[in-house]
Amino acid sequence: MNFSELIGHFHPLLVHLPIGILLLAALFQLLALRPKYASMHAAISIALFWGMISAVLSCITGYFLSLSGDYDDELIDTHTWFAIATASISLIAYLFHRWENEFAKWVILLMVPMIFVTGHLGGSLTHGSDYLTKGFSKDSTVEKEIKPIADVQEANAYADIIRPIFESKCYGCHNKSKKKGKLRLDEPEFILKGGKDGKVIKPGNAEESDMMKRLLLPRNEEDHMPPKEKPQLKDNEIELMHWWIATGATFDKKTKDLDQSEKIKPILLSLQKEVKKIPPDIPQNMVEKADEKALQKLKQRGIVVLPVAQNSNYLTVNFITVDSITYNDIALLQSIKKQLVWLNLSGKKISNTLLTPITQLVNLTRLQLDNTLITDQGLATLRSLINLQYLNLVGTKVTANGIMQLKGLPKLQAIYIYKTFITAAEWPALKSNFRNVTLDTGGYYVPILETDTTIVKPPKKKN
Repeated sequence: MNFSELIGHFHPLLVHLPIGILLLAALFQLLALRPKYASMHAAISIALFWGMISAVLSCITGYFLSLSGDYDDELIDTHTWFAIATASISLIAYLFHRWENEFAKWVILLMVPMIFVTGHLGGSLTHGSDYLTKGFSKDSTVEKEIKPIADVQEANAYADIIRPIFESKCYGCHNKSKKKGKLRLDEPEFILKGGKDGKVIKPGNAEESDMMKRLLLPRNEEDHMPPKEKPQLKDNEIELMHWWIATGATFDKKTKDLDQSEKIKPILLSLQKEVKKIPPDIPQNMVEKADEKALQKLKQRGIVVLPVAQNSNYLTVNFITVDSITYNDIALLQSIKKQLVWLNLSGKKISNTLLTPITQLVNLTRLQLDNTLITDQGLATLRSLINLQYLNLVGTKVTANGIMQLKGLPKLQAIYIYKTFITAAEWPALKSNFRNVTLDTGGYYVPILETDTTIVKPPKKKN
């Protein structure tokens, strides 16, 4: 460290003194305008003197700090001239006050906005130009994470994976406004250019890259980066940085175009999150109310008809109170087919022939046929239910071949097939053909934990 750097390092220590002392002098001056505070005249003089002295010292140390080249030249020039102007006005205010010049109070009041502008410019140099407003941003967090990527292999390796790491952990000290060690990491050209100590990365050679060496130093080491008081890179982020540099530190290639070791593959995969929009099981478009006469006929038969949600004209129908369902009962549903979205026939002795009128209920999103008499033949008729999302077939005689007939349903999300005639050998083929559909086989096993209470009883004695 040379002499100018040593002097410059005193700037952060001194720069807050004139801000506080001169603002205090302005407050004293404001109070002194009232007769009962006229005795504060001496206090104003003292505050102005020491505020002026600390302002001059701040300018001197700030100048030496600017010689490091770690800051944006244009912004630091503006900050420097405002700082000199503020120090000069504080000197004029002190002299006018000592001489009891009538303009002293106006000079002191002029000094206040100059302090705020100079302070803001200094804050912009240190923390970025948006340091005042970024706390109100929706995307503002203490420590940003890499956003989930829909398909990591198709992602741009730098823009989608590496740049978020730089932004979160490095931009604070290496950006356009603040260039510690004359190093910027906010643009590709500056990353490759390096800083005052030379290049920080060697594309294709991560081990010899200065960036990786500094990242891997113990946190208490002076050359460790980021500084120990700053947010540190996580192990996975270091591995991603190493992988990116080792594969050439390119800025335009996709992940799939770069070599991937067995170690990096799971780390890359952990960044991936499938973006899947699940359509609601209640249509979003409006529908008119069902015909009251049609609803009355259904209710007279004992069929439960209810709205699926408050203030909704869409309906759910349940045959729970109907002992014996006939073809005519199902046919009654045709009169409300626009509004009917959920249909529950659970536990009823309905056969394949009764499913024929159901095929006209094209707005159905949920259909419960569990513990009924339907078979594969009946499932074939359901292929016209293009909006069907959930189908319950628990306790029926359907087989894997019957389920395969439903493969073309575009919105299907879940099929419940516990206690059906599907064998274990057919399970892999079903999963392969229904990749985006949950096939729920039930029969869940709940393990016994060490914290559970287990009651052990002796075996019963045989007579």
